[in-house]
Amino acid sequence: MRTVTHAMGMSLDGYINGPDGSFDWSAPDEELHQFHNDRVREQSVQFCGRRLYELMRYWEADDGTWGPVERDFAEVWHVLPKVVFSSTLTAAELGPNARLATASPADEVRAIEEGIVGVGGATLAAALAREDLIDEYGVFLHPVLVGSGTPFFAAGIRETPLTLVEQRAFAGGVTHLRYRR
Repeated sequence: MRTVTHAMGMSLDGYINGPDGSFDWSAPDEELHQFHNDRVREQSVQFCGRRLYELMRYWEADDGTWGPVERDFAEVWHVLPKVVFSSTLTAAELGPNARLATASPADEVRAIEEGIVGVGGATLAAALAREDLIDEYGVFLHPVLVGSGTPFFAAGIRETPLTLVEQRAFAGGVTHLRYRR
């Protein structure tokens, strides 16, 4: 069985970044970072849009400042297969365990029969949500208002009933909410 999950940080007013594109307010403390490590460790593959993929390239080389939790995440991220949706990147520009998508996001998902498919990036998630292909939504709700920016949920998504299956409050004020279709 395949499960498609979309999990991202979100401001209390519904944005994944602020009007200038920044999201420094979502930097995880050690407890939340370990939670992310364990969540990503369970995935079979990660779908990324170009911007998220380029952002996550940070985890390919330790700059000497990482602690044990960051090094653990880098190891998890390094071995995780990634499918990158981009019209500007070439296969030669991709790092290890990454490939360019050869089909639409929906067709790439449908080609996977088993495992957990992580979906990162609001635009990519919106394309899959419009096709009703996301099984679970994970919201990391941050106690901040940013006013505008990129919304967690894009316009054009149809009404989808969800059931809360997990919630957890972190010491830093972040609340994780996991919903299933």
